Amino acid sequence: MVSQQSIEKKQLHRISEYCTKIVDHKAFTTTIITFIVINAIVVGVETYPAVYQTYTSWFYYADITLLWIFTIEIALRMIAARPTYSFFKNSWNWFDFLIVAAGHVFAGAHFITVLRILRVLRVLRAISVIPSLRRLVDALLLTIPALGNIMILMSIIFYIFAVTGTMLFANVAPEYFGNLQLSLLTLFQVVTLESWASGVMRPIFAEVAWSWVYFVVFILVGTFIVFNLFIGVIVSNVEKANQDENENEEDETKNEVRELRKEIAELKEIMIKMNKS
Repeated sequence: MVSQQSIEKKQLHRISEYCTKIVDHKAFTTTIITFIVINAIVVGVETYPAVYQTYTSWFYYADITLLWIFTIEIALRMIAARPTYSFFKNSWNWFDFLIVAAGHVFAGAHFITVLRILRVLRVLRAISVIPSLRRLVDALLLTIPALGNIMILMSIIFYIFAVTGTMLFANVAPEYFGNLQLSLLTLFQVVTLESWASGVMRPIFAEVAWSWVYFVVFILVGTFIVFNLFIGVIVSNVEKANQDENENEEDETKNEVRELRKEIAELKEIMIKMNKS
């Protein structure tokens, strides 16, 4: 009985090691990225009705093939994880798993337009596969709490300038500053620097000579100061995300070492029992 258990453990260990070699190979990530790009191209070509209607069956089989390729990839990564349940400790792994699982659930419904759109989500897997993109998204998610305060500050600035602009220019340019809603929309256009001078300021400047002061002050405050706050928060969180990922990699390495030590200890105990018997 003991020998049978030891044989099974050795076999599982060998399978896990073999899958780890495949997953850790440089060509593995490159291959998966290539298939993600192919999937993106296939989904893009599907948007042309004439092509899709002519080659509907071809698109279906291409989708099924890609789906099973991604399924095998997830399976290999799960087997390579030590222990297997540690695969689900990573939120990005959950993301990949759910996308592939959803593909299997709706695989038979390829003829429904809404469900065809679901396949576009596989393109997002490029984020989870490419480490640099993954760190960038992690940094953006970390900025959400800090962005809340910046958004409140920006809302206050927008409200003050919108009310002021409505009071000053409602009669001169009612299409831009006729009421509070129009003023907010106009300021949003101005803060994006989209045709703010020729499209918004110049007509008002022709009527009110000092109106340039209002627009220049708003751009300095809204664009250069507030947007720089956004950039500063994102940059700091990118650095934090890089540090967190390095720490996670160190933790994963330590966990793998612990698991290997446990397995070695178990094998020693089995060998001792076999020698005694």
